[in-house]
Amino acid sequence: MLPGIKTVGFWDALHHQNWGLPWHRNEGIELTFLENGAVGFAADEREQMLQPDDLTVTRPWQLHRVGLPNVGASKLHWLILDVSVRRPNQHWKWPPWLLLSKTDVEELTSILRHNEQPIWRASAEIRQCFQAIGQAVATDREGSNISPLTVRINELFILLLDLFRRQNIRLDTSLSSSRRTVQLFLSDLRTHPDHLVSERTIRDMASSCGLGVTQFVRYLRQLTNMTPMHYVNSCRLELAATRLRERPEESITEVALACGFSSSQYFATAFRRRFGCSRRGFRIRDGAAVTDNQLNQECRKPRAAIKTVVDSTNTISSAAPPHGSDAWSAGRRQPRQERQKRSRDVEGQRR
Repeated sequence: MLPGIKTVGFWDALHHQNWGLPWHRNEGIELTFLENGAVGFAADEREQMLQPDDLTVTRPWQLHRVGLPNVGASKLHWLILDVSVRRPNQHWKWPPWLLLSKTDVEELTSILRHNEQPIWRASAEIRQCFQAIGQAVATDREGSNISPLTVRINELFILLLDLFRRQNIRLDTSLSSSRRTVQLFLSDLRTHPDHLVSERTIRDMASSCGLGVTQFVRYLRQLTNMTPMHYVNSCRLELAATRLRERPEESITEVALACGFSSSQYFATAFRRRFGCSRRGFRIRDGAAVTDNQLNQECRKPRAAIKTVVDSTNTISSAAPPHGSDAWSAGRRQPRQERQKRSRDVEGQRR
């Protein structure tokens, strides 16, 4: 197989199938082409039925699925090429056997990075190219068709660039920014509970985005107004609330462990601060009908906002805001000596 090609092939389903491809990402840029039939497709949470001659283009960070939920009678071709990126802000590295000129590669890369439209209408030439690739795959015997595959895949990317050039494509450079990379990372935390269970330091999270700790913290605060660990705990608490509501058979300890809390006591404290009632009270409030006395015993008004402080060792601690305040001020408290001095000055003025 050519270096960088993760997979290339096609399916030819003569009747409706009992399977589909669930939401997933690929380790490379994926091109699919529907030759015959119809098949459901979704990307970025938008669903659509693909028709013959529809071409899809998805990047490594784009969630997509094929089949809604199952695949229908169809013939679909695909190609996944690894360009050494997993995040929008990374530098693309095309394989050396790609014969496009440097200018063409830069133009193609810019379009693919800065426009994420997933579905295009393919040309007749692209149809013929995918058919030729499929024929080469079907007749290959232990690498006997590497040369024609190399030629055809190069032709495919030339045709793809020609297709883009004929469109009025709007490019958005913010799609490849570090800020958006952090935004996608945070979205993953919210939508994938298994990511919340694993223990991660701030450095680990920053590394996942290809950023230094300072940059990562700055972008995260811009997007959420939280520290990284505060955001993670917030996601864990939201997940815990969902499990308490939807899985009454689970014990509270099981919920805590499933949501990434290693201490049941800390989970109890954090939950009450966030939702204003105990975990049992939350289940009562959101479950079966109860008396007012039961509800009053378990629930109370939420406390004021809690500021989470993370020191250099990533240790989480909490401090309550000043009495009567519902948010934290950006200013610092005055040193004790300065407060005492001002108090004496005020007392002198009164005299």
